Amino acid sequence: MTALVFRKLAAMPRLWRLVAVLGGLLIALALPWLIYPPIAMDIVAWALFAVALDLLLGFTGLLSFGHAAFWGSAAYTAGTIAIETGAPFPVAVLGAAVVAMVLAVPIALLAVRRTGIYFAMVTLAFAQMVYYVANQWRGLTGGENGLQGIPKNLFGLDLSDPFYFYYAGLPIALIGLLIAWRVVHSPFGRVLVAIRENPARSRSLGYPVDRYKVMVFVISAGLSGLAGGLYAVSHGFASLQEVYWTTSGKVVIMTVLGGIGTLWGSMIGAAVIVQVEDYLATSGIHIGPVNITGPGLITGLIFVGVVLLFRRGVWGTVAHLLRRRRHVPDAEPHLSGTTVPAAEQEPAVAPKS
Repeated sequence: MTALVFRKLAAMPRLWRLVAVLGGLLIALALPWLIYPPIAMDIVAWALFAVALDLLLGFTGLLSFGHAAFWGSAAYTAGTIAIETGAPFPVAVLGAAVVAMVLAVPIALLAVRRTGIYFAMVTLAFAQMVYYVANQWRGLTGGENGLQGIPKNLFGLDLSDPFYFYYAGLPIALIGLLIAWRVVHSPFGRVLVAIRENPARSRSLGYPVDRYKVMVFVISAGLSGLAGGLYAVSHGFASLQEVYWTTSGKVVIMTVLGGIGTLWGSMIGAAVIVQVEDYLATSGIHIGPVNITGPGLITGLIFVGVVLLFRRGVWGTVAHLLRRRRHVPDAEPHLSGTTVPAAEQEPAVAPKS
């Protein structure tokens, strides 16, 4: 009888995870019924982008300020493929993800030689180079005018209606999220966590740390490209804003806001920021004679408030409180601000034989 009780208690976290996944799927399916469908698609695309960054920041300890290079280059690539070849939009989006991964290889090989803020500055420098190329290559990107008239074609079906396009594009985003989840919950993902916690020890165990960093960087870039291509096709437009450094900063804010190292938090952060920006763009906030219509001030205040009040981010704080209710001991918080149960810490990675 006692053994049965313990088995049921051990199965409860899995049950809650299953409930969370099913709840997330239901929310994703119902989203265009609840809010304006283009905004729903924006939330899905930005959520995938934030999850892609979280693979680096939360699970590998690498802060990138240059992921706009992959989001933006994929946006232009997807638009070019769709316009020039008339290919179905999933083909254009997948092609864009491949281009983002190819672009990420030389950047990763150079960036992983640095750590901390130096890694972030190297990625930012490369992203600004991509922005310069996109601005100057007007024959391909349209320069300041952007790439316009991207078709939403699916094997002869016209998906100009954003409501129907949402359900056509959602499976692509879900596949991307599934890839991110599989990376995290795999031996490869546990090695990434070990590298984040102690690169020297991981190297002493025989793991090629730089090679692992390059691999996760390329995977993250591919998922970012998947999101960027989907975003561009959804809007029918790709502009310089997609490769500008503020786009990299925006996705970092989303990830930190939700809780880095959680995956779920990245999606929540993306939903909050996109919704706030949409509300401010259409309504604004009126406080006496002061009219706040730009999203920058409000999103900045939200970010500062979360950092001060919720050190682990929104979802990270919720997960921490749930662990405390289950009386699961926490280890010291790692650099992402979240914690790992002490019972799950060892072994983070086994020595190579």
